[in-house]
Amino acid sequence: MQMKYYIFSLSTPINYIFTGKFQAPSPEWIHISRCLQEYELIVVTEGTVYIQDDQQEYIIEKGEFRLFPPSSKQSGYRNSNCSFYWLHFSDEYQGSITSLDEYQEDLLEDKICIPDHGKIDNLEKIIVMMKHLQDCVRSYHNKLQNNYMSSTILCEIANQFIQQKDQESTVLKKKQLFNDIKDYIKWNRNSDIKVCQIAEYFGYNKRYISYLFSTIAGITLKQYIMQEKIELAKFLLCDTNDNISEVADQLGFNDNHNFMKAFKKIVGLTPTQYRNAYASRMLFYK
Repeated sequence: MQMKYYIFSLSTPINYIFTGKFQAPSPEWIHISRCLQEYELIVVTEGTVYIQDDQQEYIIEKGEFRLFPPSSKQSGYRNSNCSFYWLHFSDEYQGSITSLDEYQEDLLEDKICIPDHGKIDNLEKIIVMMKHLQDCVRSYHNKLQNNYMSSTILCEIANQFIQQKDQESTVLKKKQLFNDIKDYIKWNRNSDIKVCQIAEYFGYNKRYISYLFSTIAGITLKQYIMQEKIELAKFLLCDTNDNISEVADQLGFNDNHNFMKAFKKIVGLTPTQYRNAYASRMLFYK
């Protein structure tokens, strides 16, 4: 099912209703059946919660949350040996979207966006905030303070979610750059290609390009360039009658000795030995 995102206005704090921590009395516990009148946020701290609404069955693991909107018809569908914090609240501004693009196009400073479910990176922080809220509820009975503390919890979840998306975007960009570098090497391996040349082409620092590539590939950028050159050399040795000097020249080597040394190191055979091993080529002119 497509993820849904809820938009909350912070021009005024959300309206706190009640909160608590639940501990399943036994491994056979099943969530009660009910219809929500307000939002409910569930943050699982131990075990697994098996809960459904009128649309779908959900599995909420430790370190995950789920946000149920008003009018949700909740019920358990399986034994849940678990513990979780819960927070019920309402908000006069009730907006929802199905794509983050809709939110980014109309991003306002007084609104936050929270997905209907997700993983919490810093679970301990949310637990501490939930405990602080409960302490305030018991100690002060100050509704406005409860409202603001509840709003802070939602802000923290929203910020962790945004940080996750930023990290995912960064990882995606790095993978794209990595693949672009591989393509660039493939199409330029017949030249004396250098790491500094690649860095300049893509507009990055030489050290950064080398670190990024080795982190993902597991080998250095120089090693990968040489491997690609040798792969092309294998093809030329098997599919052409070019002599060793000509093959070395096509690959951008300054002299035959460097080419033969690199080939022997990677393949385990000299270029001549490799060519002789695959000399029985079948060539048809008609």
